[in-house]
Amino acid sequence: MAPDPWFSTYDSTCQIAQEIAEKVQQRNQYERNGENTTKLTVTIRALLQKLKEKIALLKDLLLRAVATHQITQLEGDRRQNLLDDLVTRERLLLASFKNEGAEPDLIRSSLMTGGAKRGAPNPWLLEEPEETRGLGFDEIRQQQQKIIQEQDAGLDALSSIISRQKQMGQEIGNELDEQNEIIDDLANLVENTDEKLRTETRRVNLVDRKSTSCGGLVCFCFSGMIMVILLLLVAIVVVAVWPTN
Repeated sequence: MAPDPWFSTYDSTCQIAQEIAEKVQQRNQYERNGENTTKLTVTIRALLQKLKEKIALLKDLLLRAVATHQITQLEGDRRQNLLDDLVTRERLLLASFKNEGAEPDLIRSSLMTGGAKRGAPNPWLLEEPEETRGLGFDEIRQQQQKIIQEQDAGLDALSSIISRQKQMGQEIGNELDEQNEIIDDLANLVENTDEKLRTETRRVNLVDRKSTSCGGLVCFCFSGMIMVILLLLVAIVVVAVWPTN
């Protein structure tokens, strides 16, 4: 079975984040020793940009997987939590790179263990939902409005699909009713035509029988007349040749 591209991308993104933490720690060490950090700074900037692109790719892959129902909603929530954790790590790394916020040792420990050590201060791990972590009130309100708009758009699309399916069903039903009426009309026409054919057949048979009877009678009468004429002729001949006294 082929590996899930989302998890392979997630693993490579985590490796980049870990590499950034190590590079930031190394740069800070160079700074404390008075060494040149220009090369490391350029490398860290490139890695941060790559990390940002990888996180954007993960968001896009997750959105497609959820929209096309390739994964369940529960799995989508789990991946979203992992993605939110990566976003938090990116913020920590960026702050550390700019010498703001958490120390790189704490970031590196968080990357390697999946979270800060017990008892270590970490302002990013408050009892706050992942979706709103680190956001201001205006940003939270905008995020909620965006979620509501996306849900409304999804419901509108679903309603439109259901309406089209209902309309198609009604059109199919009307077409079936018309076809049934045509079939009934054809059945009645065939039945009437069959009845007419039977009636005409009976009439033809009756006429045929009558014509046969009349023909026999005419022949008999014609034969009788010939016999009478023959007898008359014989009588005339006999009278003509009979000797008179």
